[in-house]
Amino acid sequence: MFTRRRLLKTGAAVAATSFAMPALGRDVKIRIGYISPQSGPLSAFSEADKYMVSRFLDAATKMGLKTEVIVKDSQSNPNRAAEVARELITRDEVNLILVASTPETTNPVCTIAEAEEVPVISSVAPWQPWFIGQQGNPGDPSSWSSFDYVYHFFWGLEDNVSVFLNMWNTVATNKKVGALWPNDGDGNAWAGDVGMPKAAAAAGYSLTDPGRYQNLTDDFSAQINTFKQAGCDILTGIPIPPDFTTFWTQARQLGFKPKLVSIAKALLFPESVAALGDLGHNLTCELYWSPAFPYKSSLTGDSCADLAEQFSQAARRQWTQPVGFTHALFEVAADALKRASDPTDRDAVAEAVAATSLDTVVGNIAWGKTNVPAFARKNVAKTPLVGGQWRRRNDGNFDMVIVENGNAPEIPLGGTLETLG
Repeated sequence: MFTRRRLLKTGAAVAATSFAMPALGRDVKIRIGYISPQSGPLSAFSEADKYMVSRFLDAATKMGLKTEVIVKDSQSNPNRAAEVARELITRDEVNLILVASTPETTNPVCTIAEAEEVPVISSVAPWQPWFIGQQGNPGDPSSWSSFDYVYHFFWGLEDNVSVFLNMWNTVATNKKVGALWPNDGDGNAWAGDVGMPKAAAAAGYSLTDPGRYQNLTDDFSAQINTFKQAGCDILTGIPIPPDFTTFWTQARQLGFKPKLVSIAKALLFPESVAALGDLGHNLTCELYWSPAFPYKSSLTGDSCADLAEQFSQAARRQWTQPVGFTHALFEVAADALKRASDPTDRDAVAEAVAATSLDTVVGNIAWGKTNVPAFARKNVAKTPLVGGQWRRRNDGNFDMVIVENGNAPEIPLGGTLETLG
């Protein structure tokens, strides 16, 4: 497709735009759209949104950027995510869109924005379901193509799988694993060739997969009985938070007691674990941000510990992993808008986003690195991932302890992995 952005790369267009003034100091107002699941079953991902938007607006004012952030709720629904993306583009005429939290939110937004030639910075979805899920034919790698306007930073399934396998390898088990995968973008990606099955088999683990289930299922007895019959010592999966609560409560009622439970997505949030009471103790998950991470914000200078503490004080609740990544979205946005030749021009902003190399509160973000496969390198930047385990305190609250850091040794360990008993 011949786009305005490609036209800008011609010599004549470069000459015409090379004298544009820098963003700082301009008497212009930049409109940023922000989309996330603020209601519905994925709403836990957006607990930090209001606080982080206010922090960004304060920092932008101090930097001389006149900005407006228009916040939209995807309602945890892909169709609604697409609808509000169109509203931001056609009615609100935003200069840049930020989007976060699971492929059900990020993908429809990015697909529409790419077609409309509007720049997007996206995060909090594994890169494979984000990149491959937007291709016309996800099953045919030869047909995959890169994007001109949408850019994503997060880790990949290979990182999450590696973290889980590294944890499991430290404990004596029968290496039989039960897989709980929903019929959605994340579940289908985890169950596919780029997900868990091949890697688990190569590491000597036997996988029991009872098939995809629909989100918000209220009866998991069939899956639980399958895992019991297979004698699974380990449980893994990527359910939404309410589904895991239902599953794990029913599992204990039906006598399914694995030694290790490593669940992506559903166990990211302290509220989800606290709702389980004693059943939440020693459950494990991927950990993509915490106060223990050794990074600082390019926007405020705060450490991860500072940011978590400030959020907890303002929100009167425990820090949550999306705190860091919501903040990082606005870090990258501010940096790109400062560098754009014209921050009100969508093509110029897209060029600035693509050229990002920034140390943020979630680590360095730069597209084009060799730790991403060549086919996705233009549009995907990877961030560090470690393994965490929830430990219940005497007061009933839970702490997250870093128990695995094989792929990110710069992030310090906080303890060793324990079994469920």
